[in-house]
Amino acid sequence: MMQTDKKRQKWIGKRVIVTGGASFIGSHLVDKLVELGAEVTVVDNLSSGSFENLEKSQEKINLMKKDLEYISKDEIKQIFQDQNIIFHLAAVHGGRGYIQTHPADVCSNLSIDHHVFEAAANNGGSMENLVFASTACVYPPSMQDKIGSDYRLQEKDSNPIVMDGYMSADIEYGWGKLMSEMQINAFISQYGLKACPVRFVTAYGPRENETHAIIALIYKAVQLMDPYAMWGDGQQERDFTYVEDIVDGTLLASEKVFDGTPINLGTGQKHRLIDVAETIFNILKWRPAKIKFEPSMPTGPLSRALDNTRAKKLLGWEPRFSLEEGLRKTIEWYQTSKNIHRPEKDLLLERL
Repeated sequence: MMQTDKKRQKWIGKRVIVTGGASFIGSHLVDKLVELGAEVTVVDNLSSGSFENLEKSQEKINLMKKDLEYISKDEIKQIFQDQNIIFHLAAVHGGRGYIQTHPADVCSNLSIDHHVFEAAANNGGSMENLVFASTACVYPPSMQDKIGSDYRLQEKDSNPIVMDGYMSADIEYGWGKLMSEMQINAFISQYGLKACPVRFVTAYGPRENETHAIIALIYKAVQLMDPYAMWGDGQQERDFTYVEDIVDGTLLASEKVFDGTPINLGTGQKHRLIDVAETIFNILKWRPAKIKFEPSMPTGPLSRALDNTRAKKLLGWEPRFSLEEGLRKTIEWYQTSKNIHRPEKDLLLERL
C-alpha cells in the first residue's frame, strides 16, 4: 500500500498529454493516469480510437479531437504548452494486413511524430519527459526469419544513434518508427529534449479490435467458425504482451529514462500462432473440426520476441501476465462486449 501511495504522489496534479489516447493501448494508459491523479488531456482524431474506450475516465479528462498530421504549428504549440509529460501513441497503424497494404498511409507517421517532437521541445520549459510508442517492427527482418530460433531481439540490434552502419526494419511502418527514434535523438541533441522510445510487441487485451491477431482469433472462435481460417501455416512465432503490462512499462519509462535510450517491452517468450488458437479453444471449451491455413496471406516475420533485460535493469519492469491469463481476461471482455457483433464483413481479420 505504501508503494502504491508513493507512486500515486508522483502523478497527482501532473499535467499529461496522451496522443492517440482513445485507442486500444492509449485508453488503458489514460485510465491508469487518471487513477493515479494526473490531469490528462487526450489528443486523438478518433480514426481508430473511440469514445467508448474512454468511458471509464471521460468525465475526468480533457478530450481534444485533432489530427496531428494537419494541425498548424501555432495550434499544436498551444496544446502542448506547459504540459509536464507527453505519451505519444498517435499513429496511422493496424494489423499486418493493414500496414502491408497501406505503405503510403503509414509513412505519414513521420510528419505526425515531427510535429509532436517539435511542440514538446518548445512547450515553455515545463516538459519533464516524452515517451514515444515505438515498435518491434524497427528490427531487421533477417533476424526473425527462422522458426524455432531462440534469439530475442535486443535494443542494440536497431540502434538509432549509430547512423554510419547498415540498418534494416520491417516494411514502411517499421522504418517510419525507426526514423522517428532518430528524430528523437536529433531533438535531444539540438534542443535538449528529454525522451524515451518504448518498443511494443504484439500487444493484446480488452478494447483491441478484430484487425489484430488475438482479437481476430477470439472472434472467430466465439462465432464458432468452422472451418477456422488462419493466415500462414500457424507456425509463425510471436511475443504476445498483455496491455496492462505494456501500460506499466510505459509509465515506468516516463519516470526513469530521459536520454532517448530505447526500451523493449515484451515477455521474451515465443508462442506459435496455432498454439495460441488452441489455448483459446480450450478456454472456450470448443474446437473446430477443421483449421484452414492460408499460406498466401501476409504473416510478417516468422519468429519474433524481445529481450527485456534492459527493461528489467533500467525500469525494474517485468511482465505480470502469462499468455493464458491475458487470453482469459481478453475473452471475458470480448464475450460481454458489443464488439462481438461488429465485424459485418470480417473487418479484414488481419493476422500477425
